[in-house]
Amino acid sequence: MSGAGTAVLLALSACSSSSGSDPASDSAGSASSSAAPVSGRVTVFAAASLKESFTALGDTFEKRHPGTEVTFNFAGSDTLAASITSGAPADVFTSASPKTMATVTDAGATAAAPSTFVRNELEIATLPGNPDRIASLKDLTASGLKVVLCDATVPCGAAARKALEAGGLDLTPVSYEQDVKSALTKIELKEADAALVYKTDVKAAGGKVTGVPFPEAAQAVNDYPIALLEDAPNAAAAKAFIELVKSAEGQRVLTGAGFRTP
Repeated sequence: MSGAGTAVLLALSACSSSSGSDPASDSAGSASSSAAPVSGRVTVFAAASLKESFTALGDTFEKRHPGTEVTFNFAGSDTLAASITSGAPADVFTSASPKTMATVTDAGATAAAPSTFVRNELEIATLPGNPDRIASLKDLTASGLKVVLCDATVPCGAAARKALEAGGLDLTPVSYEQDVKSALTKIELKEADAALVYKTDVKAAGGKVTGVPFPEAAQAVNDYPIALLEDAPNAAAAKAFIELVKSAEGQRVLTGAGFRTP
């Protein structure tokens, strides 16, 4: 074989080796180019009981994605659902119950099917140290005891009603509150003796209240669904936030706050 022919073969061999030697590198390059950075504001409408954990995840998201800002609207799930179906601009909705999420999905306001990312259950919140020695759900029916419940239209109120029915109990509270944080505040301000709230809210309150678990709570566990909204102003960043919430890191934050995994 002539010197020129040998040179051509060597060149072709080198080209072949170069193009096929590192498929992982090619794949990584392709993945890198498809992962577009996110920026801008993400508006999240979230159940009041998610306030502490979602605020922490929002900080993590902003640090991970410079140029983003996560804005939260924490309130009762039914209030948030009504706002969304009335046209309030938002990117993500998380509800404290599938029933409330259905209000939004039935209106065609979600971009995809919601998915459950955590669960929560009730606990009795009492004054610090539990001075009334409340030990069971039945104890809440004692004469003279001031008890607060969430309104039946919001998930924490619906769960309380299920728990009371499971225990065969009838309870008339001194007030019905529009979200779980408002119910807990009644105890923190010593305006009531006890309230049925989520376990996560008792934990977040620290020493301001004392929590009392009760077996009927197992009959009223709430699933929390999350969904990207159809008219999301910043769908790309919203999807990234949802991914963080559902990731192992997000789940650690949520379970650390007292939520249960699905």
